[in-house]
Formats: sequence, structure tokens, C-alpha cells
Amino acid sequence: MAAINPYLTFNGNTEEAFNFYRSVLGGEFAGGFMRFGDTPGCESMSEQDKNKVMHVALPIGQGMLMASDYVEGMGPAYNHGNDFSIALNPDTLEDTHRIFDSLAEGGKVDMPLEKTFWAELFGMVTDKFGIQWLVNYGQGNSQAS
Repeated sequence: MAAINPYLTFNGNTEEAFNFYRSVLGGEFAGGFMRFGDTPGCESMSEQDKNKVMHVALPIGQGMLMASDYVEGMGPAYNHGNDFSIALNPDTLEDTHRIFDSLAEGGKVDMPLEKTFWAELFGMVTDKFGIQWLVNYGQGNSQAS
């Protein structure tokens, strides 16, 4: 079964918010704050965008609370109300395709499933009910079909 975690998007204050959540909920960040400037292909980004948080995860119980800052042109435009997604991590490649394709039926593919530096496959879809999903399968150093 796929792991499900809430994924929040902030308008430039992810680090502040997550330091607050850690102070309330306890725990330690899994891997710290990853910045957009630490990622491949960031050369054309502004210095302000390079300093934004690309990903942070705070383990809570069996799951994780995860987040990133919005960068204009990357994914749907930031609006308060669409700043929440559900992150899925399916167990198999077959489930990844089935889940993504099913969620996309009648909805909108915001980013097709594709290989990234962190995952074999990653895609973003807004389902027919307006809910945003992040589908992530495997590690980036493997080959996906």
C-alpha cells in the first residue's frame, strides 16, 4: 500500500513554519532543509529563489509532514487554499502508474510522471475534485520504465 503524507506549500516562509512545527511537535528534520540552489538545473534561478526551501520533512509518528516554498513557474500558481497536497509513495512501479493515471482521469496533470534527481518517477496531478496529489516512486539513481 502507498504511504500517504501531507505536503504543504508556503509562500517563502517554509523554514520559519517548520521550525515552529518542530518546536510544537518535537523531532528532528529528516535530511534538513534542501534549498532550490542545491539542486541540478538551478543556474537560471534568482538568488532569492535559490535560497527558498525545495523540500523539508518532519517525521511525526509513522508519517511525515513535508513542505516546500513556492517558486513562480513551478507547478500551479500559489494561492492560499491550494497550498496543500497529498504525497503518495506507492510500493510498485505498476501501482505508481495506475494511481497516477486514475487520479488524472477527469482532472489535470500538472507535471507528468518523469524521472527526477530524487526519484525514479515523480508527477503532480490535480484530481477532478480539485485535490492536488504528488506521486513519488523509488530513488533517483534507479532506472524507471
